[in-house]
Amino acid sequence: MTLRKTALLAVLAALVLAPTASANYIVGVSEQNDAMFQQPDWQSLKLKRVRYLVPWNYTKDPYQKTQVANYMSAAHAAKQEVLVAFTAASGCYVNGKYSKSSKCKLPSTSAYKSAFLAFKKAYPWVKTYTPWNEENHVSQPTYKNQKAAAAFYSTIKSNCKGCTVVAADVLVDSKVTTWLKTFLKYSKGQGRIWGLHNYPDVNRFRVGGLASALKILPGQVWLTETGAILTFLPSFPTSESRANKAEKYMFQIADKYDSLRKGNKSKVTRLYNYSWYGSEPGARFDSGLVNPDGTARPAFATFEKYAKARQR
Repeated sequence: MTLRKTALLAVLAALVLAPTASANYIVGVSEQNDAMFQQPDWQSLKLKRVRYLVPWNYTKDPYQKTQVANYMSAAHAAKQEVLVAFTAASGCYVNGKYSKSSKCKLPSTSAYKSAFLAFKKAYPWVKTYTPWNEENHVSQPTYKNQKAAAAFYSTIKSNCKGCTVVAADVLVDSKVTTWLKTFLKYSKGQGRIWGLHNYPDVNRFRVGGLASALKILPGQVWLTETGAILTFLPSFPTSESRANKAEKYMFQIADKYDSLRKGNKSKVTRLYNYSWYGSEPGARFDSGLVNPDGTARPAFATFEKYAKARQR
């Protein structure tokens, strides 16, 4: 019943979201594995932008420090503009529960500032940042602390002259507007670029979550993490055909709210598809455009078609 309902919603959504003749937003990929840069399929896209999550305290872990160095070196060699999310360490959400390990605790503003300045010194060519990843998610220490989230934004903004800084980076869930309104209060409405993850809309073939967020946000909106879900257990059993339809719908949503459209308070100006590589069989979540071995999935052809038509 659920799958039949999803298919029906996809048909209805296609009728509502007619494709735009011309789009005016930037397309990139969000991926943590630097092997992507050597993939012929990725190289054929000729994309110019990627998104990468860097734990704010990555230098304290030799493995993470090496991973960051390898990725940044590969991205720079590929002449990519890297949107760096200066965020929590991985592992904050374990087996469906919030982890209270020291790696996931909220850093002080001063500690965060020191870490950011060190990263900026190591990679002075990076000019695009977002201060945290999915700040409104229950797994994150910013979940109920918009004041701290606003302070992190202010820290990067005031210590990175000439940089482009995303004010807040959030998951578009049922409570996203409430979280954002509180953030706007603490940040004194200074943000003009916002990062949204609209997975629920894309994969349930609707647009309400994004539309609600757009109504209250001033300036540009970047879909900093979005994409078609192949697997997300138990809600979304593995389905390449459903994922392929969702990949197309992702672009249709962005087309509807892109910067060529008039009458919208906020405009979608960037889209970062997550992710390039898929997960191994049996994983709870998988949104990859290609398999773990790099072979393309059906959704890749759809991404390639729409991304190339919108590339600039």
